Amino acid sequence: MARTRDQDACPGALQVHHAADGALARVRLPGGMVTAAQLAMLARAATDWGAGTLELTSRGNLQIRGVTDTAAVADAVAAAGLLPSATHERVRNIVASPLSGRVGSNTDVRGLVTELDNAIRADLDLIALPGRFLFGIDDGRGDICGLAPDVGVHVTNDAAALFLAGRDTGVRIAVNAAVPTMIAVARRFITDRGTAWRVKELARPEILLEGLTPSEAPGATWPAVTRAPVGWLEQADGRIALGAAVRLGVLPTRTAEYLAAIEAPMAITPWRSVLVFDLDEAVADVALRVLAPLGLVFDENSPWLSVSACTGSPGCEHSVADVRADAAAAVDDPAGGHRHFVGCDRACGSPPIGEVLVATRDGYRARDPHP
Repeated sequence: MARTRDQDACPGALQVHHAADGALARVRLPGGMVTAAQLAMLARAATDWGAGTLELTSRGNLQIRGVTDTAAVADAVAAAGLLPSATHERVRNIVASPLSGRVGSNTDVRGLVTELDNAIRADLDLIALPGRFLFGIDDGRGDICGLAPDVGVHVTNDAAALFLAGRDTGVRIAVNAAVPTMIAVARRFITDRGTAWRVKELARPEILLEGLTPSEAPGATWPAVTRAPVGWLEQADGRIALGAAVRLGVLPTRTAEYLAAIEAPMAITPWRSVLVFDLDEAVADVALRVLAPLGLVFDENSPWLSVSACTGSPGCEHSVADVRADAAAAVDDPAGGHRHFVGCDRACGSPPIGEVLVATRDGYRARDPHP
């Protein structure tokens, strides 16, 4: 069902959301990519003018809550090189396979992320995209397709499958045509969307494929991924990547500063975790020993990987419970699958699979996850 609200209230670094606990600024990280220096600058901004935490989002972005000086935070984001376009900052929504080019033998799609980000910022028409429109680049392992981005590509070697809202369209294109094709689809969405904010809200998503001829049967989907890649991950070049899940997606700025001190490239994943790349074994061993006591989760069997939550009270005025506290308490009572705790029927941040528990005045009731 299409949304009826005309105003796109999706927050950014310049257009903030005024929540119950103060202003919220969201920083887009195309492909989740962030440098150590950039993370350190965001941590300092959150310490000086925010709630002292960085929140990891389900799109691999970072946000700062409780902002007391929105201009100062915006200046800090710009100084970190994370605000390359004031006009396009809320539409640079790109998720990509975070281990691409390092772990696994899949195609390296990191160059496509940069190419797509540059193309988005160069197209003035795309300023009109809703802030929730999501681009996806999957390196063939299926992790990003399972997130059902609005438009994306599933890359295998020199070919790519085009998908809309997580479904294979049957259209096959050369990899060097992937970015122009996604840009063209996004432009058509602006023209044909009516009041829709997402492709899945369109009555006929196939109208976005004008001029593209399917060569395969359409309709295939990919299973959803809900668990973050964590632990000691060996890269193809012999170096080490460390994967650390962040409990309920809330990263204390002090912990962020320790991560930045490693001085290695990083990625924020859509599963609310951090990947630290290109480490030699000695550095990786020391980093793991320092970071684990700070609360980062490196154990793939940890019950923390099976719970998530929306912001809840007191940050959200719609919530009837402190759902993060309740989710943390539920870690000691493991269930068979993933549980997502939400404070109201909007069910923000719900994963595509698992149990969604909605807070009521009398406890929690089950709700089907978002389609």
